[in-house]
Amino acid sequence: MRLRTVAAALCGGLLGLVMASTGAMATQDESRRSAESTGDPASIITIGDSVMLGAKWVLKKDGIGVVDALKNRQASTAPSLLRKRGASLPANVVIHLGTNGTFTAENCSDIIDAAGPTRRVFFLTISVPRKWEATNNTVIRNCVASQPGRAFVIDWNAAAAQHPKWVYSDGTHLRPAGAKGYSRMIEQAVAAAS
Repeated sequence: MRLRTVAAALCGGLLGLVMASTGAMATQDESRRSAESTGDPASIITIGDSVMLGAKWVLKKDGIGVVDALKNRQASTAPSLLRKRGASLPANVVIHLGTNGTFTAENCSDIIDAAGPTRRVFFLTISVPRKWEATNNTVIRNCVASQPGRAFVIDWNAAAAQHPKWVYSDGTHLRPAGAKGYSRMIEQAVAAAS
């Protein structure tokens, strides 16, 4: 008789534990969804090149969930990076590519498609003294205009022109003050779209 009572108590306790942990998991899921919809920095993934790499320390300090930046990265690599992450992609995808070469309309639409239909995609314009700067920025703006509510422009080109001390003498890479301004622009754009 005593053994049955102990077994029943254990089963009851186990059931309570499962119910409590399920409730906790539901609460965590609700918190995550709420954070994503409010533009919480943890709901952001950033993919970029050496410009973003120069701001990685600030982006991480500011709580950006994932910073995937690599020197000399091309725009054509972004869709596969997004697809690899699949369902684990957060609600907000920030792209800063085109500094190292052409950024085509196909690159842009492939990035948006790879992000998936439920995610917002933010494209930073580029600031680089190269022949492709104006063309890439036009492509980015036109692509975003064709995807209202889903794609957004963060005008880094205008910010860098307005704050020349934010970049080094190469006109491209970020000084510490530029890294802070860059991170702030990303956070503000995501919050405004949320």
